[in-house]
Parts: sequence; C-alpha cells; structure tokens
Amino acid sequence: MTFFPTIQSFDDALASLPSADMRATAAATWRQAQLTKPEGSLGRLEEIAIFFAGWQARERPAIERGRVAIFAGNHGITDHGVSAFPPEVTIEMVRNFERGGAAINALSTAAGLELTVVPLALDRPTADFTTGPAMSETECLEALSAGAAAVEDGLDLLVVGEMGIGNTTPAAALTARSFGGTGRYWVGTGTGIDFEGLARKVRVVDAGLARHAGAPNTAFETLRRLGGREIAAIAGAVLAARLKRVPVILDGFITCAAVAPLAAANAAITEHCLAGHCSMEQGHHALLDRLRLEPLLRLSMRLGEGSGAAVAAQIVRSALAAHAGMATFAEAGVSGGQ
Repeated sequence: MTFFPTIQSFDDALASLPSADMRATAAATWRQAQLTKPEGSLGRLEEIAIFFAGWQARERPAIERGRVAIFAGNHGITDHGVSAFPPEVTIEMVRNFERGGAAINALSTAAGLELTVVPLALDRPTADFTTGPAMSETECLEALSAGAAAVEDGLDLLVVGEMGIGNTTPAAALTARSFGGTGRYWVGTGTGIDFEGLARKVRVVDAGLARHAGAPNTAFETLRRLGGREIAAIAGAVLAARLKRVPVILDGFITCAAVAPLAAANAAITEHCLAGHCSMEQGHHALLDRLRLEPLLRLSMRLGEGSGAAVAAQIVRSALAAHAGMATFAEAGVSGGQ
C-alpha cells in the first residue's frame, strides 16, 4: 500500500493533524488527583500517563504492543569524507540487527518492545545534495510511505530509530534549512570524526544549503533535497502515527531532524511525541528546544538505533503502571482525596 502516493497527499496529511482525546485526558487528570500520593509528587510520570491517556483515548493507557522501527539508508555525501566509517557499515549493521546482536536488540527486549528493521535501497545511496536533490520526488514519496507502512494498526507506542553512515550531515542540513543557522551551528562529530572531518561536514552542509536556497521551503522539498531515505521514512512514520493517534518516542538528533521540516510547516506535529533523551550530538539540545520537547533522559548517549528512546520506554512503562495500579484515596480508605 502506498500511504503517500502524491506530494499533495503528504501535504494534506501534515495540514490536518488529529488531536488527543480531551475527555480521556480529563479523566486521567482526575484519576491522578485521586491516587494515594500528594498531587504532582510523581512529577513527569504523571504528565506521561495523562499524555498517553489522551492519545490512546482511555483513562488507563497501557503498552500492550509497542514497536521499535529502525530505518536504514545510505548517503551519497559520504564521498566527501563526512563520516569515520564507510557506507558498507550500514549494511553490516542491518545484518547485526537482524541477527539480534546490536544494542537496540538488547534494549528493545528489555523494554518489552518488538523490533522491526526496514532497509531502504542500501545498494543505491542518495545523490550528493551539494550538486542536486538527494532524492527524486518518487524516491522521497516511496521512503515516506515505507515509514508509514511500519505503523501497523494495533500499536500502542512507536519508537523510531535509524542506521545510516553519514546521516548526521543531512540531519544538520535539514535542521538548518528548517530552523535557520549555518552548518557550524548544527554540525557535530557524529560517530567520532576528527577536527578536519568536522570542518568538511560544515562545508558540505553549507554547500547544500546554498545549492537549494532557491527551492520551495516546504517539508517535502526540504526532506527530498537534503535528507535521506531513512530520514524521510522516519518522517513518514511519525506522520502516520499521528494520523492513527499512536504516541511516538523520538530518539536522538537524526530522528528529531527528520521531524524538523514537518515541525517548520506545522508545529503541532510534535504534540504526540516524547523526546526519549538528549544525545551528545552538538545540535540536539537546540533542536529539542525548537521542537518544544523536553527529553526524558540525559545519559550522554550518541549511538542512534533508537537506543535512547528504547531506554526511555521503560520510564513510560513505569508511569503507566503507577497510573493504573495505584489505589485511590477512596479505595485505600486514606484521607485526603478530593
């Protein structure tokens, strides 16, 4: 099934975002006030429970089926020496995911989440965005639809992750075009390049921004010109999750950068999203501010793969367990209820 067969279908979906269920939100808020604790004493755990209640449209939300979706793609701009690793590593890591040997395999199992891996034309890297668009219109629509296809009916939670050697460079370019700033502001060391490599990344991002400065400043055009297949797929998955009212936990800089063009067009896109963590990548903190998201964790992580978001999912499970499992003042026979 092609979820976004045309650019107009993508634009229309982004312009018509459903909202959370206010009745469920109100019911969950009332329940929190009745639980045997001082009001607000569980801090963000209370907010998370109410957030999930609104998007799941039930007073006591739960994660009966949660999914980590990892999207993988390769990038033509790696020819500029912007990564410490060759593109072949993307293929090798996808095999590692499929065999169960990566960090995200262990972390998704620990969080009680199923894992799906979606490789996207790994033998066909995107084009060099310093000389033209990274993807054709058709390629970008296909990537968006591949992401949307990962959001199956019946999911209670979606965690998005990525794998793509060199993809912090297009992520920085996407963020700069969406929210302003130069390559120097948004570019970080990624998987660990040296000072010269960092300077090359800055030049590549600035060259890409200059090359596409006259292009339409729409979410679709930004994604296709400066993004990558796995990044567009994440954008498609986040948008599809919103249409189905499935809460999303974003991972690091790259997954947040995938949402940046959407947020620049419609800031409400992040209302069904939580930021799992703030990574060590230079621009992630500033990007979270632009997306109006406060990270659940700060663990100095910079792996990608959805790893930080998977760890944050355990915080979410704790929040929902307390919300559903605690007794009310009336049930416990404790004075203090409203």
